[in-house]
Amino acid sequence: MAKPYIYSMKFILTPLLLIISGLIFAQTDVSEMKKETEAFQTQINSEYANKEESPLTEEDFSHFEGLPFFNFNADYYVTATFTKAKKKKAIKFKTSTDRKPVYDIYGTISFIIQDKEYSLNVYQSHSLREDEKYADYLFLPFMDLTNGKTSYAGGRYIDLKIPEGNELSVNFHTAYNPYCAYSARYSCPIVPEENFIEVEINAGVKAPKPH
Repeated sequence: MAKPYIYSMKFILTPLLLIISGLIFAQTDVSEMKKETEAFQTQINSEYANKEESPLTEEDFSHFEGLPFFNFNADYYVTATFTKAKKKKAIKFKTSTDRKPVYDIYGTISFIIQDKEYSLNVYQSHSLREDEKYADYLFLPFMDLTNGKTSYAGGRYIDLKIPEGNELSVNFHTAYNPYCAYSARYSCPIVPEENFIEVEINAGVKAPKPH
């Protein structure tokens, strides 16, 4: 009679083990997301604290203790479907000055946030792609419902890499402000209208702190 008991326990325990394993995997996954986010925050704070590469003004440096960030929320780390453009379309990007750098519309990414699906264009800079260091670099400018409130009014940017397949991880906690948010001496790409997300993206760098 022992054998049926063993089999019955097997069928009871297996779903429980799957659930527990799933929870452990999910926790590990979130832990990795946090590590990636913290690494980004450490790096960008280091760059902004360095006067040789920082967009901050002398006045900003007098009280700079780090950029303000939204609290981490795993909902803003998404897996997007990447669709490469069948035929790249070169465009002259509008900027905050007369400068018009040339980008290709490299493709689109589609993802779900708060039960809604959004699709955004991703771009490749003609000048940067000539540099081996940035040959796989993609540019994602976007706007959302936090702009002008808790985030910079002009929208934000995310740096991505060309994926090998048709999936791309997008960590909105790595969204940063254009340099123009800190000083008018810079020329910054203006976010295209089609890259507007009709939801609050409470992730990434917040609007600059008022002086």
